[in-house]
Amino acid sequence: MTCFRFLAGCLAGALCAPVLAAEGIRVVNEGGIRDEWTLPQGYKLAMPVYPAAYVEQPAEVCVALGYLINPDGSTSDFALLKSWTSVDVPNKGSQDYWAAFANAAAQALSQWRFQPRPEVTAPRPVYTVATMIFAGSSDLRSHCAIPNLATRLRELRQDTSTRRKMNTALFDRLELDSNLREQDTMRQPRM
Repeated sequence: MTCFRFLAGCLAGALCAPVLAAEGIRVVNEGGIRDEWTLPQGYKLAMPVYPAAYVEQPAEVCVALGYLINPDGSTSDFALLKSWTSVDVPNKGSQDYWAAFANAAAQALSQWRFQPRPEVTAPRPVYTVATMIFAGSSDLRSHCAIPNLATRLRELRQDTSTRRKMNTALFDRLELDSNLREQDTMRQPRM
């Protein structure tokens, strides 16, 4: 179940953080940072904790959070981009429900640290996504996984209610159109 209104609000709020230099920010799919970024040796990624407010009524939940990897390897600008749960969430409480899971995932992501690969001399920020699972099997990922992050961000940008809530300072710097051109080039038949 996706709560689009809340997703839009989270995207808007998360993109309000201070903006880096005015250059474009590369957008990569989940796992696509491997060419420039790695985890420090022995580092373990923090995992989210099931929100205490919903422990009494556990459900399978997954969320996909967009985030920025800054040139120093820290993470910021968390945005709920997609969500799913195995239970019906009443509209009245849906914003609080999704906020609890998004905040738990963002708290874990805020602890993540990366370092540039040795061959990268000038690390650039990159915007990517992480799929977090709460109380479920790895099969649950399919409900929240975003196969093409640039496409998902373009979809969110095209929705007028989402667009009004977005902070355009960071969002407009995301290299969404270059990703589209690359995909179109790969889809064109070779002669």
